[in-house]
Amino acid sequence: MKITKILNNNAVVVLDNEREKIAIGSGVAFNKKRNDIVNLDRIEKIFVMRENDKLQQLLSRIPEEHFTISEEIISYAEEYIGGKLNEHIHIVLTDHVSFAIERLKDGIQLNNKLLNEIKILYRREFEIGLWAIQHIKERCQVEMPEDEAAYIALHIHTMKLQGGDLHQTLKQTTIIRDMVQIIQKKLNIHLEESDISYHRLITHLRFALTRMNHYELHTMDEEMLVMIKKKFPYSYNCAVEVTKELKKLHGIDLPDHELGYIAVHIERLRKQ
Repeated sequence: MKITKILNNNAVVVLDNEREKIAIGSGVAFNKKRNDIVNLDRIEKIFVMRENDKLQQLLSRIPEEHFTISEEIISYAEEYIGGKLNEHIHIVLTDHVSFAIERLKDGIQLNNKLLNEIKILYRREFEIGLWAIQHIKERCQVEMPEDEAAYIALHIHTMKLQGGDLHQTLKQTTIIRDMVQIIQKKLNIHLEESDISYHRLITHLRFALTRMNHYELHTMDEEMLVMIKKKFPYSYNCAVEVTKELKKLHGIDLPDHELGYIAVHIERLRKQ
């Protein structure tokens, strides 16, 4: 494999069987120049990506350590979830991690308004995020808040092969946060994130939205719905008000059977 471009001391672009690849390894470019043969013993990873140009640009602009740290996080994540992530993760996570490190060094911290929801909806990914910020602290001596663990968790989730796209994930999580805030306001209560009822409510709202997005039915028996309306009139009316606000804010209209399920969750919260 011949070197066609040196990106940094640990990354080079090579030509292998007339195909361009990115070779990564400690000191792989040491004392090398264009058209030299790469030392195969130094290569740790080879990337053959649709987005090679973007990765090349990124590697030439960020500190080498940031890419190494991101790759270690990706390797940990894939082992933790037991599967491969979309190849785009090598670009989006590296870009995010590098920017976050530099930003925090400058004393700029971004709050994640969806932190509590992400902790519950994407628990395993958030655990990866917690490992990642601890790893970054050990490697770079940069203290990262849990908000950054949540941002990393979103990237991991959306780069899972069945994870969906980041925009849709953020939209759904924002909708759930808004619904929880509306319910708290209607009931004049504050839900603690550690409360099991809070977890149940968020989990149900997530599945309700997912079912709508995939046109899946979760039909409640009509007699059961009538019973809920009679037995829990206040909670059902509260559910109706929540869906009105939801439609106003996000243009989403939940079907009656979902109102029944939400009413049951609201009644449980009221009793507490």
